[in-house]
Amino acid sequence: MEWTGRIAVDPKILVGKPVVRGTRIAVEFVLELLANGWTQEQILANYPGLTREDVLACIAYAKESVQQERVFPLA
Repeated sequence: MEWTGRIAVDPKILVGKPVVRGTRIAVEFVLELLANGWTQEQILANYPGLTREDVLACIAYAKESVQQERVFPLA
């Protein structure tokens, strides 16, 4: 899933947190719903401005963010 067309970062919207483009719904919020056991169907029913592709883009964005993370052990 390519997220770049669906996720936006704008300092004027939610202080620059990544959001689903065209909304004020933060990627973090969608991930929180999923982490709390919400199904994709529940999210889409409760937030009709979102699409299945938007939810998948949030997951892809998070995956790429974690994938780029570097961890350095402290001695």
